[in-house]
Amino acid sequence: MTLLLSSRTLRISEMDRRFYEKVRDLSGEEIDLCYQCGICSGSCPMASEMDILPSTLIRLVQLGQTEVLESETIWLCSSCFTCSVRCPRGIDIAKVAEALRQMKLRKDVDYVHLNKIPKDERERLPQIALVSNFRKFTA
Repeated sequence: MTLLLSSRTLRISEMDRRFYEKVRDLSGEEIDLCYQCGICSGSCPMASEMDILPSTLIRLVQLGQTEVLESETIWLCSSCFTCSVRCPRGIDIAKVAEALRQMKLRKDVDYVHLNKIPKDERERLPQIALVSNFRKFTA
């Protein structure tokens, strides 16, 4: 894949292209529609806590940069859909973040272990919170 950026040509490797296509297929979103207006980043309630802004995340995925899998942003997305509602191109960035989390978790790395949560906490916490936590943070 080759992109023309002003007077320069950017070549994207086959591996980078496969990463981009995998994210696009898992999320079901047409990521290449994003033209970097920044509305998603400006309206995200969690943007101040993120290491990569939502618009930058999308751009890095467009370029096939796998380092987005190491980003805190994919875990901090609260799936509030504010970015999706305001996106002029209709891109659901929360779905893209979920696809990236799935890709990371499929590497069999668990970030939360049930046996490490104290028993009194497990009994006190709402079940939906535990289920959501395990869905996001376990392989």
